[in-house]
Amino acid sequence: MHTLSFRKYPSTTALQCFESSARHQSFTRAAKELHMTQSAVSKQVAQLEDTLKIALFFRSAQGIVLTPAGKTYYTEVLNILKSLEFATIDIMAHGDKADTLKINAHPTFCAQWLIPALRDFNQSHPDIHLDIQEQFGNFIERSDAELAFLNGDGVWPGMTAIKLFDEQCIAVCHPQFLTHPIDSAYELANHALIQLNSRPALWYHFFDTHESMPANSFQGPRFDTFRTCINAAKNHYGIALIPHNLVMNELQSGELVMAWHTPLITEKAYYMAYRTELGNTRRIKIAIDWINRYIADTHA
Repeated sequence: MHTLSFRKYPSTTALQCFESSARHQSFTRAAKELHMTQSAVSKQVAQLEDTLKIALFFRSAQGIVLTPAGKTYYTEVLNILKSLEFATIDIMAHGDKADTLKINAHPTFCAQWLIPALRDFNQSHPDIHLDIQEQFGNFIERSDAELAFLNGDGVWPGMTAIKLFDEQCIAVCHPQFLTHPIDSAYELANHALIQLNSRPALWYHFFDTHESMPANSFQGPRFDTFRTCINAAKNHYGIALIPHNLVMNELQSGELVMAWHTPLITEKAYYMAYRTELGNTRRIKIAIDWINRYIADTHA
């Protein structure tokens, strides 16, 4: 365990008094917020300045204002107090549950697939706490997640990837959006095509696989995520091209229907990946087994 060599730390009370005073630009308002007397707050700040050997506030009859050094220190202190708050809440929430599994997933995948997949996990494994972090893009190497659900080619440095399923995009729309059945893929282009900003060529590839190329394959209302594309389709914006596994619930409930029967099979797939050095960790093994059984039950 690392030993801290510098011992001249200000107290948490002093830092709280400084932060509140700086935010309110008033010792009086800080005292009210902290349930202390004005003189006690002022004394804590003065002692902090004495410890630092630098003035943090300009004082005048009109009030207090941060000095340049005070502004810099305030930013750092605010981050420290926030980190302390988060750490305190985290330990209070988890108690003595040492096994916390940190999971990373794209917001759409998390909402549409992962949350339903892990629905009863905590009930079956109350000793493992799930900490699910939503993140755009495959930036697992920049996070502290131990297990990630990613879309791509299955190759990520330092990760062992397990393929879940291929990405098969299907055309979906509101049940009342189409007035008559579609006889060919080309006919889809007679309707509004919901576009995904991050993958603008998705409809182009769909029509290319069907050997047709309508002029408007890049046109239509645009959205940032598959999730908003799904919501747009549910609200009659047009026809959306969505990975089948991300829209299963809407198809089963009847909120959406398939506008065309043949999917677009892309070069991508969805993977469950874990940090290779954690492969023998109990919580990782349990989570992987749970997901594999869920897929076997729902994708048979």
